[in-house]
Amino acid sequence: MITVLSGGTGTPKLLQGIKEVVDTKDLSIIVNTLENDYFSGVYVSADIDTVLYTMADMINDETWYGVKGDTFITNKRLAELSSPELLRIGDIDRATKIQKTLLMQNHSLEESVNIQAKHMGINSKIIPMSNENSEIKIVTDIGELEFHDFLIKHQSEPEVKDVVFSKVKPADGVIDAIKNSEAVIIGPSNPITSILPILSLDGVKEALKDTFVVAVSPIIGNDSVSGPASKFMKALDIEVSSVGVAKLYQEFLDVLVIDEQDENLKENLIEIINKVIITNTIMNSSDAKINLAKKILDSIV
Repeated sequence: MITVLSGGTGTPKLLQGIKEVVDTKDLSIIVNTLENDYFSGVYVSADIDTVLYTMADMINDETWYGVKGDTFITNKRLAELSSPELLRIGDIDRATKIQKTLLMQNHSLEESVNIQAKHMGINSKIIPMSNENSEIKIVTDIGELEFHDFLIKHQSEPEVKDVVFSKVKPADGVIDAIKNSEAVIIGPSNPITSILPILSLDGVKEALKDTFVVAVSPIIGNDSVSGPASKFMKALDIEVSSVGVAKLYQEFLDVLVIDEQDENLKENLIEIINKVIITNTIMNSSDAKINLAKKILDSIV
């Protein structure tokens, strides 16, 4: 059994590679829920839905949000009625979110996701990090912003001074998935708003210390491959580099995978962790995703 810790963009790209080289029924994916909230009357768990769509081969892999080939009839009509959406939700994607909203009237988020995964033909276990809603605030030079306002309305442009999120309880399956795994892979998602919330759950770090852990750095040079991760790391006084990522995961990390452009950091990194793998981590093709997945899986002892 392999368990992957995932956010919503970098790690799903890696999952596309992993699911080509492992039996997907032996795969558990613990997904960030920090950003979950209600939009346009439906419950939006963007990172979870991205993982669901990735594992069901439905993901729009140009945007890494929503369904490939989706239509936007409802979204367009809402705008015509002077009720534009902050999040642009497609029609098929909206149906998934409506169903999840309805399921959650009688089921936990974890149970609801499990039901949806089965209907989508997914035999991997997809586990929300928590059944509780989190609160996240991005403290910026223009004031305190809701996460999606920062990301979408302000296009991640304000200077970030702090990132604050509430503590929640882990979902029932989280700790067991880690403890029962041969290894845990921390994907190249945003370390601060995708991975750190999972690591902050009670019992997670302790479970990881007893498990073989491989992480893929989402940083190349002094910037993130995508998204505002570098801004968030800088705001929390974490070095924006693979060295900063290694230090963040240091207490439980066995292997760090870095991009070949960062080969010069190897000597610094081996003072922090046991093993460093240098390879191409830019997943811009199917072959690149599969090759990275194989490198990671080959490192597991």
